[in-house]
Amino acid sequence: MTKITQHTTAFKVRDSECDAQGVVNNATYLVYLEHARHEYLEAVGERFSDLVARHIFLMVSHMEIDYLRPLSGGELFEVCSTVRREKTRAVFDQQIIRQGDGAVCLKARVDIICKIDGRLTRGDYFDAWVA
Repeated sequence: MTKITQHTTAFKVRDSECDAQGVVNNATYLVYLEHARHEYLEAVGERFSDLVARHIFLMVSHMEIDYLRPLSGGELFEVCSTVRREKTRAVFDQQIIRQGDGAVCLKARVDIICKIDGRLTRGDYFDAWVA
Protein backbone atom coordinates (compact mmCIF):
# COMPACT_ATOMS: atom_id res chain seq x y z
CA MET A 1 0.00 0.00 0.00
CA THR A 2 1.12 3.55 -0.74
CA LYS A 3 1.20 6.29 1.88
CA ILE A 4 0.01 9.71 0.71
CA THR A 5 -1.20 12.72 2.62
CA GLN A 6 -2.93 14.65 -0.18
CA HIS A 7 -5.24 13.73 -3.03
CA THR A 8 -7.38 15.69 -5.49
CA THR A 9 -10.53 14.49 -7.25
CA ALA A 10 -12.11 16.44 -10.13
CA PHE A 11 -15.89 16.81 -10.60
CA LYS A 12 -18.48 18.59 -12.71
CA VAL A 13 -21.79 19.70 -11.19
CA ARG A 14 -24.73 17.94 -12.82
CA ASP A 15 -27.95 19.91 -13.16
CA SER A 16 -29.81 17.18 -11.23
CA GLU A 17 -27.67 18.02 -8.17
CA CYS A 18 -29.00 21.58 -8.00
CA ASP A 19 -31.99 22.86 -6.05
CA ALA A 20 -34.74 25.24 -7.19
CA GLN A 21 -32.35 28.18 -6.73
CA GLY A 22 -29.91 26.66 -9.25
CA VAL A 23 -27.18 25.88 -6.74
CA VAL A 24 -25.90 22.54 -5.48
CA ASN A 25 -28.12 21.12 -2.73
CA ASN A 26 -26.32 21.16 0.64
CA ALA A 27 -26.57 17.36 1.09
CA THR A 28 -24.97 16.75 -2.31
CA TYR A 29 -21.71 18.19 -1.03
CA LEU A 30 -21.54 15.22 1.39
CA VAL A 31 -21.64 12.87 -1.60
CA TYR A 32 -18.79 14.78 -3.27
CA LEU A 33 -16.69 14.53 -0.11
CA GLU A 34 -17.38 10.83 0.31
CA HIS A 35 -16.57 10.04 -3.31
CA ALA A 36 -13.27 11.89 -2.94
CA ARG A 37 -12.43 9.82 0.17
CA HIS A 38 -13.12 6.63 -1.81
CA GLU A 39 -10.86 7.91 -4.61
CA TYR A 40 -8.17 8.59 -1.99
CA LEU A 41 -8.45 4.97 -0.81
CA GLU A 42 -8.01 3.72 -4.36
CA ALA A 43 -4.95 5.96 -4.76
CA VAL A 44 -3.32 4.28 -1.75
CA GLY A 45 -4.22 0.82 -3.07
CA GLU A 46 -7.46 -0.01 -1.25
CA ARG A 47 -10.91 -0.52 -2.75
CA PHE A 48 -13.83 0.15 -0.45
CA SER A 49 -15.62 -3.02 -1.62
CA ASP A 50 -12.52 -5.10 -0.81
CA LEU A 51 -12.47 -3.66 2.71
CA VAL A 52 -16.10 -4.65 3.22
CA ALA A 53 -15.33 -8.17 1.98
CA ARG A 54 -12.58 -8.36 4.64
CA HIS A 55 -15.02 -7.07 7.32
CA ILE A 56 -13.15 -3.77 7.62
CA PHE A 57 -15.60 -0.89 7.95
CA LEU A 58 -14.53 2.74 7.77
CA MET A 59 -17.22 5.04 9.13
CA VAL A 60 -17.69 8.74 9.63
CA SER A 61 -17.82 9.49 13.35
CA HIS A 62 -17.83 13.30 13.17
CA MET A 63 -18.07 15.96 10.50
CA GLU A 64 -17.74 19.75 10.52
CA ILE A 65 -18.64 21.71 7.40
CA ASP A 66 -18.35 25.36 6.47
CA TYR A 67 -20.33 26.24 3.34
CA LEU A 68 -18.56 29.30 1.92
CA ARG A 69 -19.71 29.79 -1.70
CA PRO A 70 -22.26 27.97 -3.86
CA LEU A 71 -21.60 25.84 -6.91
CA SER A 72 -24.00 25.87 -9.88
CA GLY A 73 -24.84 23.45 -12.67
CA GLY A 74 -22.03 22.76 -15.13
CA GLU A 75 -19.26 24.18 -12.95
CA LEU A 76 -16.00 22.27 -12.65
CA PHE A 77 -14.45 21.83 -9.23
CA GLU A 78 -12.00 19.73 -7.25
CA VAL A 79 -12.17 18.14 -3.85
CA CYS A 80 -8.74 18.43 -2.25
CA SER A 81 -8.27 15.98 0.60
CA THR A 82 -5.50 15.93 3.19
CA VAL A 83 -5.44 13.04 5.64
CA ARG A 84 -3.72 12.62 8.98
CA ARG A 85 -3.87 10.29 11.94
CA GLU A 86 -5.31 11.67 15.19
CA LYS A 87 -5.50 9.19 18.08
CA THR A 88 -7.88 6.40 17.00
CA ARG A 89 -9.13 8.24 13.91
CA ALA A 90 -8.11 9.18 10.41
CA VAL A 91 -8.99 12.83 9.87
CA PHE A 92 -9.72 14.12 6.39
CA ASP A 93 -9.45 17.88 5.94
CA GLN A 94 -11.28 18.50 2.68
CA GLN A 95 -11.87 21.56 0.54
CA ILE A 96 -14.07 22.03 -2.50
CA ILE A 97 -12.37 24.46 -4.87
CA ARG A 98 -14.09 25.84 -7.95
CA GLN A 99 -11.96 25.69 -11.09
CA GLY A 100 -11.68 28.91 -13.03
CA ASP A 101 -11.58 31.37 -10.16
CA GLY A 102 -10.03 29.08 -7.51
CA ALA A 103 -12.72 29.99 -4.97
CA VAL A 104 -12.93 27.78 -1.90
CA CYS A 105 -16.61 26.81 -1.77
CA LEU A 106 -16.54 24.46 1.21
CA LYS A 107 -14.21 23.37 4.00
CA ALA A 108 -14.80 20.19 5.98
CA ARG A 109 -13.20 18.09 8.67
CA VAL A 110 -14.27 14.45 8.55
CA ASP A 111 -13.27 12.01 11.31
CA ILE A 112 -13.18 8.34 10.30
CA ILE A 113 -13.16 5.38 12.66
CA CYS A 114 -12.47 1.75 11.86
CA LYS A 115 -14.30 -1.43 12.86
CA ILE A 116 -12.87 -4.83 12.04
CA ASP A 117 -15.06 -7.90 12.46
CA GLY A 118 -17.62 -5.72 14.24
CA ARG A 119 -15.17 -4.40 16.84
CA LEU A 120 -14.05 -0.80 17.13
CA THR A 121 -10.27 -0.56 16.69
CA ARG A 122 -7.61 1.79 17.99
CA GLY A 123 -7.06 2.86 14.40
CA ASP A 124 -3.95 0.81 13.74
CA TYR A 125 -5.33 -0.03 10.30
CA PHE A 126 -4.83 3.61 9.26
CA ASP A 127 -1.06 3.31 9.76
CA ALA A 128 -0.85 1.33 6.51
CA TRP A 129 -1.87 4.33 4.38
CA VAL A 130 -1.72 7.54 6.42
CA ALA A 131 1.73 9.09 6.00
